[in-house]
Amino acid sequence: MSDVTKWRKILRYEGEGDGFSETEAWIAVEYPLTIRVNGQEFATIVCTPRDLEQLVIGFLAAEGVIRGADEIKSLSISEKRGFAYVELVKSVPVDEWTSKRFIGSCCGKSRQFYFQNDVKTAKTVMSRMEISIDRCFALMQELNRESVDFSKTGGLHNAALCSADQVLVVCSDIGRHNALDKIYGYCLEHHIPLGDKLIAFSGRISSEVLLKVSKIGVGILLSSAAPTDLALDLAEDLGITTVGFVRDNHMNVYTHAERIVGS
Repeated sequence: MSDVTKWRKILRYEGEGDGFSETEAWIAVEYPLTIRVNGQEFATIVCTPRDLEQLVIGFLAAEGVIRGADEIKSLSISEKRGFAYVELVKSVPVDEWTSKRFIGSCCGKSRQFYFQNDVKTAKTVMSRMEISIDRCFALMQELNRESVDFSKTGGLHNAALCSADQVLVVCSDIGRHNALDKIYGYCLEHHIPLGDKLIAFSGRISSEVLLKVSKIGVGILLSSAAPTDLALDLAEDLGITTVGFVRDNHMNVYTHAERIVGS
């Protein structure tokens, strides 16, 4: 596995009187991964080089190329060359899905045909899961404790798949959409039932993030940051409980508050 953080020499300014001093800092690694499907280039994702198989599986599912991991005949990754080679059970030409794209590590709507693809893959969530206020705080605190590489670099987003009782898996990436694709890939690989699961998340809740959560199929999204108005409109329509600013013993419940119950 490639390193996801690296030491780099920097100059740090400490304030008037002290001036600059030479030191070292941990920097998050940015890594391009080109996905080839059935021998054709499909997309290049700029990501963190960890959990790459889960990233590829989750990304292809989110894009509507596959519905499950069993539709992949083979998947191999050459980290040195920066390629993921995917052979599907069915021989479907890549150009039937979309043209080749470059998916940057930025967290905006960087994808071509963004809403067109999502119309096919976003789904209304029917989860009946409930969680207490206390457990919301506890899960976010556990996510923060697991976020070692973020603590080192300040340059990564973190997403966790959780039950009401515990964090089950944490994925990190320089792109918050990539972190969610890794969670999705993990769920598909391990056939995780999602009716009683939620996602805890470190970043801003954009419309893209909300759509990712709907594709995964969980009914509750907890975040330490803020949502956008379009994300909340989508959450209302797709049946997702959206909770932001979960920190310092307070939170905002924006949509479908019926799933958040007293302590």
